[in-house]
Amino acid sequence: MRQPASHEATPKPAYARTTSHPPARLSGLTTGFGRREFLTMATAGTAAAAISVTIAALDPATALGAPAMTGNATPPPSSGADLKRELRAMWIASVVNIDWPSTSGLDAATQQAEFLHWLDVAEENRLNAVFVQVRPTADAFYASPYEPWSQYLTGTQGQDPGYDPLAFMVAEAHKRNIELHAWFNPYRVSMQTDPGQLVEDHPARQHPDWVWAYGGKLYFDPGIPEAREHIQQAILHAVENYDIDGVHFDDYFYPYPVSGQVLPDAGTYEQYGAGFDTIEDWRRGNVDRFVETMSVRIKETKPWVKFGISPFGIWRNAGTDPLGSDTGGSESYDDQFADTRKWVLEGWLDYINPQIYWQIGLAVADYAALVPWWAEVAAQSGTQLYVGEALYKMTSGVFTDREELTNHLDLCREVSRDVGPIHGNVYYSAKHLPIDAQGGMSKVVEDHYQYPALVPPMPHLPADPVVTPVLANARRVRDGVRVHVADIGTKAARATSFAVYRVPGTVDFVDTNDPANLVGTFRSAGGRVQSWVDTSAEAGTHYTYAVTALDRVWNETDPSQPRTTA
Repeated sequence: MRQPASHEATPKPAYARTTSHPPARLSGLTTGFGRREFLTMATAGTAAAAISVTIAALDPATALGAPAMTGNATPPPSSGADLKRELRAMWIASVVNIDWPSTSGLDAATQQAEFLHWLDVAEENRLNAVFVQVRPTADAFYASPYEPWSQYLTGTQGQDPGYDPLAFMVAEAHKRNIELHAWFNPYRVSMQTDPGQLVEDHPARQHPDWVWAYGGKLYFDPGIPEAREHIQQAILHAVENYDIDGVHFDDYFYPYPVSGQVLPDAGTYEQYGAGFDTIEDWRRGNVDRFVETMSVRIKETKPWVKFGISPFGIWRNAGTDPLGSDTGGSESYDDQFADTRKWVLEGWLDYINPQIYWQIGLAVADYAALVPWWAEVAAQSGTQLYVGEALYKMTSGVFTDREELTNHLDLCREVSRDVGPIHGNVYYSAKHLPIDAQGGMSKVVEDHYQYPALVPPMPHLPADPVVTPVLANARRVRDGVRVHVADIGTKAARATSFAVYRVPGTVDFVDTNDPANLVGTFRSAGGRVQSWVDTSAEAGTHYTYAVTALDRVWNETDPSQPRTTA
């Protein structure tokens, strides 16, 4: 989550001057079917069975928060301040104990309590997803047969923390119906350069030829096929054995350039670089191959698990490449050998989450230039776009305007309407949410997160045949109103969660398209009978409720028949 050096410039309306570039020639997509089209067709049989589940089309209207069209379909409200469908997430970083655990060596109970605190923070800010770093340095926050337990848990690499953190985190997030994306750093081995400080059976010590030092850290060489295979096996083990919702990479591929140092991979290029004209093209080819293969293997293991990457916010500058953005900062294509634009256009990702960590009007990297650039690229393949937000810059004082972040979301709404869909925002990092420096995050919640939101569905992921639930009753209890819901689907087609809608008074119809009517979601406990307490219901107020069912990728059924409070 690195930020480049930048300098201030006179703010200017970059959004208004953003130029549109022609789409690149898409390898594998201009003829025949690309991977995303293939996945959509391959899952069509499953989706067709979900007669009462309607998948939202990936178009700007859906991206702007309109739900999947149902029998209760009415035009969405004209205001774009609050959206029914958007991802709202925060990163929880574990490397060098940035966010969690707060320090290494805490006992299991304290670690668990700290993580529950972060879920509380997510709920308080009406977030619906967390991206948790579970493999920060070729180590693991889960029981891995490939790599040792992380030193950031116990203080000693390889030491069992006394519980399985990833299993705990997934279970607790799902209890609150929060998505958990497992965040992996692919190539980084250690934050220092001495292999002797790694546990004896560490793969980097077992295979020293896979590893080189650069910039004060150790890395797996991305050009060695066996090293890439090891990394993928370590990640796929977590996919196979844990109920995660997504696999997430950040911006670290080849390391960021260090002045005066040269990447020590000339020998690897000599051995494996046949077919590439330059070492730079070969490096990009290595990362491309890794990303594409990872994408395919995740879907082969669990088709519903999302794959997303959060790259550095600039692919290339227009001064370098006419297809680039109107910016002047570092370029991921050239510096990390990460051809992020290609990954989107090839359909290898379910979502792209660029770290657009700069303010509106910063000439070298203007937020208002980068957001529409990414929206235009993502719209060409249907890859969902989430924007990475530098909440930490409110704390550091780089962002001096309390309304900087809320202005970002305003601009995202405009870009969604005029350029291409933006499906949500992700905040770095967790510890800065409760700090709420300058009231910046509070302003975002006040202006844009007044109501809960559902995670946007992805039409190419397989849908489950869940059916419209029965709302048995809505009864006043001491803490609010308890709704009793019957899941009448077959045992193989039970809902993953439910969305609860409410309007004041006694009415015959509850508009489930209006985000103001969504009061919450809750995870299914299994079985046919479910219940949930609406603690926000005011005493003495009469309400009418309706409930919908959601599958695990957030496709939504028609609403139940409404019920008034008893």
